[in-house]
Amino acid sequence: MRIAITGASGLIGRALVRSLHADGHDTVRFVRRAPAAAGEARWDPGSGFVDPDGLRGCDAVVHLAGAGVGDHRWTDAYKREIRDSRVLGTAAVARALAALDAPPPVLVCGSAVGYYGDTGSRAVDESAPAGQGFLPSVCVEWEAAAAPARDAGIRTVFARTGLVVSAEGGAWGRLFPLFRAGLGGRLGDGRQYWPYISMRDEVAALRFLIDTPGLSGPFNLTAPEPLTNREVTAAMGRVLHRPTLFAVPAPVLRVALGEFSQDVLGSQRALPARLLDAGFTFAHPGIEQALRAALA
Repeated sequence: MRIAITGASGLIGRALVRSLHADGHDTVRFVRRAPAAAGEARWDPGSGFVDPDGLRGCDAVVHLAGAGVGDHRWTDAYKREIRDSRVLGTAAVARALAALDAPPPVLVCGSAVGYYGDTGSRAVDESAPAGQGFLPSVCVEWEAAAAPARDAGIRTVFARTGLVVSAEGGAWGRLFPLFRAGLGGRLGDGRQYWPYISMRDEVAALRFLIDTPGLSGPFNLTAPEPLTNREVTAAMGRVLHRPTLFAVPAPVLRVALGEFSQDVLGSQRALPARLLDAGFTFAHPGIEQALRAALA
């Protein structure tokens, strides 16, 4: 297969490219600079430019690009960047695909379980409505921006990803060093649910969505049983053989993170109902399995 990927230099994108190449597939990695290597094509999400030559002849497109939600404090300017990097980028890719005479049959578009907002202890699957707040509003616009591809008859899938357990980056990439040093602990009261997924399962799920005809619409990419932050913290301590005594009070998080603290302390008990119904099998359904895989 020949698969075009945006966000190929990101945490998930790098792992997906490695997996595809290991199985003998070709990738076209879209970059914002001038292409400098074989298998690269240029795009500029801000201006809406996507090199159509990079899309022609592809069997699938996986669109993962977007500014990191937790990379910076949420100023008004950075919130615009979070929103625009997703909405404008998705619209550019969708329009470019729709304009092709023979577009790829499937677009797998990144999204997030942030779509549901704070669900407390209430379990939600893909049938649940969008929540309230900044991130849910971004996710709604993000998914809606893919309409040109869907309207052109391209099978369009939204991968609503949870927290990916990886030592290479993302939230867990920051947590592992703290816990190794014995400085880890729960965030706030620790009762908020964390919808996690191992990196191996994340990549396998993306490839499952590419390869399985008939699948379209939203899919939660989360382990089958989300756990509370308190439970995740205890598992981190067991796996790393370290104490987990240093809880971070909610007021401290609010001072340190500003508005983003609402989402760190928020709870999303998201379940992968549609993925399981479609026959996907998780390699690491439990948190300790996911943690050990990340550290292997």
